[in-house]
Amino acid sequence: MPIVEVHLVEGAHTPAQHSALLAALSARYAEVLDSPLPRIRAYLTLHRPEHWTAGGEPGVTAPYFTAIVLTGRPAQQRHRLLASFTDIVVDVLGVDRGVVRGRIIQVDPDDWGIAGQPASAARRAEIADRAAGAVS
Repeated sequence: MPIVEVHLVEGAHTPAQHSALLAALSARYAEVLDSPLPRIRAYLTLHRPEHWTAGGEPGVTAPYFTAIVLTGRPAQQRHRLLASFTDIVVDVLGVDRGVVRGRIIQVDPDDWGIAGQPASAARRAEIADRAAGAVS
């Protein structure tokens, strides 16, 4: 289920940076959540400079990311994702840390589908182990 989406200004970074960013975010997500890499989804949304403002200025490079996790992930993991993803954005894109923003969105396992089933059913054992403190 882990999904990360990054929003950037179109033309501010190279296609190679885009690819490196998505690969690094995917790997870090798998590491932090102890989740198999094939479960990770990473997306990039590019915005035309005239459709983006930061501090009221059009086209300012100020990356934003959202990461979706199932409810029940410990705060420590969520905080590590925020810090790690920010580090990766700064390192790969060469932007100032102060302009990067991010958000973790928690989704109830009954409200997330995996192969047509709610995650509460598809990942029942993992969710139960996590609730019991057996899985990070």
